[in-house]
Amino acid sequence: MMSEFLTYHEIDAATDAVRARFTTIPQIGLILGSGLGELADSIENPTIVPTHEIPFWPVSTVPGHKGRLVIGELEGKQVMVLQGRTHFYEGHSVSKIGLPIRVMQRLGMQTLILTNASGGLNDAYYAGDIMLIKDHLALLPMAGQNPLRGPNLDEFGPRFPDMSAVYNPELIELAQEVGKELGIKLHEGVYVSLSGPSFETPADCRFLKMVGADAVGMSTVPEAIVAKHGGMDILGFATITNKIDPDGTNKASHEEVLQVGDQLAPNLMKVIRGVLRRL
Repeated sequence: MMSEFLTYHEIDAATDAVRARFTTIPQIGLILGSGLGELADSIENPTIVPTHEIPFWPVSTVPGHKGRLVIGELEGKQVMVLQGRTHFYEGHSVSKIGLPIRVMQRLGMQTLILTNASGGLNDAYYAGDIMLIKDHLALLPMAGQNPLRGPNLDEFGPRFPDMSAVYNPELIELAQEVGKELGIKLHEGVYVSLSGPSFETPADCRFLKMVGADAVGMSTVPEAIVAKHGGMDILGFATITNKIDPDGTNKASHEEVLQVGDQLAPNLMKVIRGVLRRL
């Protein structure tokens, strides 16, 4: 019977399979959210690895998530892009969702850029906006579904890791500088991750706004916790694909998320490229 917890054997087997597919060592990892997978198509000299060919890799089943690694060059940096993440609601244990991050850490990557599609809770946010994640509200981990639950992987980090600054302030400042140069407004706010796959009720949204959340989605937080545990510098982008009206008059759909994500992708790619150039 397979354990729900990620093991060194699984991490090493997956890392060896990925390492065998490329000749240059990636410096920076990127994980792309719903509707944003096409960002990977701009990578130069790509090596593409379908994730179902990697041992123990959690398989993505969601439309808009292609389920592949793209390794190559972007703005002079060697990057490894996960084009299609996996989610807790797909039935994966929250621990196994951290496998891509552990592989990046095994390969020596110190910087991680996370993107996602989110609903905008903040009254100032509209569909098409981009929010830099300055902090997150970890409701799943609060309820016991923490990706670090189980035996601690001591080679990666301590049993009780500090989470006072998950998202690197210097990277946030750098992204803001790039946004200003490009004329692209970047909000800064708190992201909250729920389990999904059902969208939020109006009561959910009123509660989340009341406790300080600016955007809500179904990913990112487990990955960020694992990345922080392993000592990575993290930059997070929440793309606002729909504005949430807490009175419940607007309905969310995955099709809308994908459509707006496609529209957002060019601006987000410009910002990410600018950040990579200056790292």
